[in-house]
Amino acid sequence: MDVDAFVTAHRETWDRLEKLIANRRSLTGAEVDELVDLYQRVATHLSILRSGRADAALVGRLSALVARARSAVTGAHAPAWREFVRFFQVSLPVVVYQARWWWLGTTAAFVAVAVAVGAWVAGDPGVQAAIASPDEIKQLVEHDFANYYSESPAASFAGQVWTNNAWISLQVIAFSILLGIPIPWVLWQNAANVGVSGGLMASRDKLDVFFGLILPHGLLELTAVFLAAAVGMRLGWTAIAPGARRRGEALAEQGRAVVSVAIGLVIVLFISGLIEALVTPSPLPTWARVGIGVVAEALFLTYVLVFGRRAALAGETGDVERAPDLAPTTG
Repeated sequence: MDVDAFVTAHRETWDRLEKLIANRRSLTGAEVDELVDLYQRVATHLSILRSGRADAALVGRLSALVARARSAVTGAHAPAWREFVRFFQVSLPVVVYQARWWWLGTTAAFVAVAVAVGAWVAGDPGVQAAIASPDEIKQLVEHDFANYYSESPAASFAGQVWTNNAWISLQVIAFSILLGIPIPWVLWQNAANVGVSGGLMASRDKLDVFFGLILPHGLLELTAVFLAAAVGMRLGWTAIAPGARRRGEALAEQGRAVVSVAIGLVIVLFISGLIEALVTPSPLPTWARVGIGVVAEALFLTYVLVFGRRAALAGETGDVERAPDLAPTTG
């Protein structure tokens, strides 16, 4: 297709649509009909250009024009509170739900590595000696591990935990730019660290202390990290196997959907940070502290399954912006 000829043939139509949009508050009935007609025609022009290899600037200009025309035709956007409700009812849970198999696989791999490393460390005195001296291990097991959760004021500690975990999760998602290749390595490092700590605690018969301090906040916290890793790797895989859609369109849609997860994880990790600061070091009995963590985890999983499945069945994708209007074309 000769793009220059195409532009020459349709420039007047585009300019006319822009003029109608600019004067949309004072249009006559005939001009409103013309606006709708031109909107549909320019949407088709955009689709034709997208199916070829048109200049990105031209596609961008028409995309913006079609978006403005759609706004003029359909009226004002929904109130902000409706967008807020939609985010939590649709956008966030459906993206999480659609990534469930990646999420489950990530969780299983992490747990397998952590258990294997923990069993290795706990059962081999030589490995323990290579990690730290007997005095250092004793200090960790009997004092440092538990003191970590209570050495700072609760509010300050919650802020530190939230900031750190949110940053880690967002970094993991950002690695999707590199096709998600670094993400398994990040997970491996964290799984190995958890395994080493658990193994050292188990070697001194302190496994009950380990789980009593890890589970209250760790269930929700690690779930968030696994989810961040899952959507990051899924986005990376989309670049390799976009399916029936064009790679650019698939990546754009999936990338925008992942933004929903990034925003949602900030909230999830904030809650886990509060649990870690207020519940984990509290004088509550172990069963009560662990129970709070289990309830928080169960509520999050139920939220994802109920709202995510409902949205998926309704055909939602979790895309945070409406897809541009494209008319079918051939060739």
